[in-house]
Amino acid sequence: MNRQPSPVPRRRVLLTGAGAAAALAGPSLGASPARAAGRHRPRAADSLQPYASYWFPDSLPSGTPGDGITWRSLAAWQPGTDRDLAFNRSTVPLARRFTPVPAHTTARAGQARISALAAFDHTAGNPSQGSATADTYAPTHWALLDELVFWGGSAGEGLILAPNAPLVDAAHRNGVPVLGTVFLPPVAYGGQLRWTRDLVRRDAAGRFPLAAKLVQVATVYGFDGWFINAETGGGDAALAAEMQAFLRALRAAGAGQGVRITWYDAMNRTGQVGWQGALDDLNRSFFQDASGPVADSLFVDFRWSARSLADSGRLAEQLGRSRYELWAGVDVESAGWDTDTDWDAILPEGRDQVVSFGFYRPEWTLQHLPAGRTPGQFHAADDRFWAGEGAAAARPGGAGGWRAPATAVADRSTLTALPFATGFNTGHGLRWYEAGKVTSEAPWSHLGLQDRLPPRRWVVHTEGQHPDISWDFDDAWRGGSSLLVRGALDAPATVELFPARLPAGAATVLDLTHRLDPASGPVTVEVAVATRPAPAPGRPAPYVHLPAGTLRPGDGWRTDTVRLGPLGSGTLHALGVRLTGSGGAAVAWRLGALAVHDGPASPAAPGGLRVTDTAAVDGAVSVRLAWRRANGPVRHYELHRRLPDGSRRFLGGTCGTALYVPGLRRAGTEPAAEIEVRAVHELFTTSEPARVQLPW
Repeated sequence: MNRQPSPVPRRRVLLTGAGAAAALAGPSLGASPARAAGRHRPRAADSLQPYASYWFPDSLPSGTPGDGITWRSLAAWQPGTDRDLAFNRSTVPLARRFTPVPAHTTARAGQARISALAAFDHTAGNPSQGSATADTYAPTHWALLDELVFWGGSAGEGLILAPNAPLVDAAHRNGVPVLGTVFLPPVAYGGQLRWTRDLVRRDAAGRFPLAAKLVQVATVYGFDGWFINAETGGGDAALAAEMQAFLRALRAAGAGQGVRITWYDAMNRTGQVGWQGALDDLNRSFFQDASGPVADSLFVDFRWSARSLADSGRLAEQLGRSRYELWAGVDVESAGWDTDTDWDAILPEGRDQVVSFGFYRPEWTLQHLPAGRTPGQFHAADDRFWAGEGAAAARPGGAGGWRAPATAVADRSTLTALPFATGFNTGHGLRWYEAGKVTSEAPWSHLGLQDRLPPRRWVVHTEGQHPDISWDFDDAWRGGSSLLVRGALDAPATVELFPARLPAGAATVLDLTHRLDPASGPVTVEVAVATRPAPAPGRPAPYVHLPAGTLRPGDGWRTDTVRLGPLGSGTLHALGVRLTGSGGAAVAWRLGALAVHDGPASPAAPGGLRVTDTAAVDGAVSVRLAWRRANGPVRHYELHRRLPDGSRRFLGGTCGTALYVPGLRRAGTEPAAEIEVRAVHELFTTSEPARVQLPW
């Protein structure tokens, strides 16, 4: 299975003077020599391994594709012949969100939002269902995102990318739409104008067949739309007019399915590529024309200025659009939080925010770390990028300094219905845990298995020292990680976990699964619950504290159930915990699971588990498995292998109904490998298994 790629540098060419008009005119989204040459991760020898889909619009490059690359035409794609469709289809619907009272006084609701363009692997060889490594980009700050673009594409591999299902499932669980990418690269990096013409070609009836095909792909695969990046130069006004008509057809075809379009500021109405760094007369027709919206949003190229953004916002409003439908590009690929950005041009203090902003390549938080990095180091860097560093997270940076997104935009939440449960699983891990026991020693990643996680990193109310809070991968209750709170706790500390709008009644309970590490001092734990929202941004919710017991080292994992009925019927607006140490002793308290519900529930069992294909690879067997969806609500499915000694080994999980499992080897003299699939409920209870045997 493949590992996350090393950074691919992007060449930015900023030209001035007379040479600018004749040369490649400025920075290009994704225009790097490595991508243009089709840099990729070679495929495993296993022909069954499914990968995220990618295509050319129609005609294919000349020559022969590189090792591990398959050239495909989108025009020829049909769902019925898509061999990997079952592995690439998202099944989690896009959740509805609300905006709680912001955690920071400087965070604004209803103004600037954030888009992110992130590359999760190379275009070719991007596994459909995660991979056998914990070293992967696993975003968790969904509450701050309004849109995520599955970034990639190259002239040597493919130009149209559909996001893989685990990413879409994780994003949808948190209410974030995901867009695929249509990348028409600059000529300098292999782009050919014929691919632009292929995309916007009409049929005999004057229709745009690839507009309909893009809508079909998004609908069948279960994602939310397309980021259109037309950077191939050499066009003319007639081609630009056809591109604008194509966007209109795409919007019309996708309107009933909720398909979104983001247009990148590159091609303009002359057919040339200009990178305006603004919404202006040259590119406004791709955003809005006399008939109404053409694209849902515009990603403004990096060459913006304070004046161009202010002018762009005013023009958007003159067109009857929101200024916050403009993303001002912020390139963080090379420098991350050290990126030199004129934040006051986007987020002026004391005034309304000017436009929204879009991060290009925030996976820098993983890629800048050295070899041998751990998941914990990645999440520490990612939390610093999005939430700020330490106590500074509560204040915006000065001009020229990093403005952590959490200090600028209001976070959002999907916690509106019961049951709600989380195992604090970040979607990757060094092992797989169930009920505090290791059931697989193999590192893994699968974003579709990620839980809903606390959105605010980390808000603590205490009169003493602030404890250190982190995702920890050395122990877990379920999945691959737990929440670890360490520190002296010289005063009670309330840790905010979730803003919510959860209904609560007489039967509602909160389950807390937690333990202490061996060297910890004792800790008294209380559940912090608020039945009213915070009174103002940056102020704590009016918590009521309910006892959940005192933990001592050596107790192991335990689950304490707290009845919320005494609070009366109503709405839970915030969930947290209050920890009290003993005599200032250092503590290490681990939170493994939290659930709020009105009673236990178990899912129905799936049926029809079957092996659909097998392949022998290096003395082992890889299999494709499929089953029928269980009746009723199901969060995801988990597969195990039943070993001859009666133990179970975790093989993987998915939100869909098909899974690829590599590397099965015979255990002793067993006549067949016994494989089980179980449905998993929102409360993480599991169904009875469906079973199949794989004879040796």
